[in-house]
Amino acid sequence: MIKVVLPTDFSENAFHAISYAARLLENTTTVFYLMHTYTPAIYRIDYALGSPGLIGLPDDLKYAAEAQLDKTRERIKAKFDNPKHQFVTHTAFNTLEDEIRLFAKKEQVDLIIMGTQGATGAKEILFGSNTVHVLNRAQIPVLVIPANYKYTTPGEILFPTDLEVDFDKIDVAFLLKLARLWHSKIHIMHVASPEGLTETQENNRGHLEGLMVEQNHIFHDVPDQELAIAINAIQEKVTAEILVMVKNKHTFLERLFIEPVIKNMGLHSQIPFLVLPYNLKS
Repeated sequence: MIKVVLPTDFSENAFHAISYAARLLENTTTVFYLMHTYTPAIYRIDYALGSPGLIGLPDDLKYAAEAQLDKTRERIKAKFDNPKHQFVTHTAFNTLEDEIRLFAKKEQVDLIIMGTQGATGAKEILFGSNTVHVLNRAQIPVLVIPANYKYTTPGEILFPTDLEVDFDKIDVAFLLKLARLWHSKIHIMHVASPEGLTETQENNRGHLEGLMVEQNHIFHDVPDQELAIAINAIQEKVTAEILVMVKNKHTFLERLFIEPVIKNMGLHSQIPFLVLPYNLKS
């Protein structure tokens, strides 16, 4: 069984991501947690003391959110009547990233699936603020679904890596589990420097090969170039349906949010984007 958090602000973009999740895991026993968080624009004294419900006062925002979550649950169940799926609603007075972090630890959640943008998302912005905050704070994998992406079975998964990371500190097991759902092929791409691999990179590559030994995969060593350009170039040869990257300080993911030129590269906002956290404590 897989446990998945589906954040929603009740926008069509959010429902699109929920629909993708239902399709992606249609053959898997799954508990989906439809989650909405709220904070009032102007804090009342009762919110300063915590959610009004905690001190016996009516909490209109909570009631409204619960009603919307129930509607969302009925809508997704009507669209995908799948006995393997259970939808549980959850609302809280909190920021989305903090509530997900607490909830995921308590319920032992495996994955977060969410849209790139919310109700007020601007098309020229790569990821909305909620998505960025969740990506930055989440300690479990996050799968981000572009607003206009039409569901396609993920037969090909593209995994760029600099081979600088310790793969024991990455949830490679989850990536393999996802790949096995659809018998996907994992394309591991490394941008080779003229000097070749360091000893550390060689060791990391060997370890990754060992982790992938029973998985359909292939390594691609591409000439030295900007990573964004390399990803787009290999996408012309390999039509990947999911792009996977590791979240750590030295990866391309850090630059993704601060280099406006990236949004013009196209690929990253066109296919689902899986971010694997890097566990520094393991």
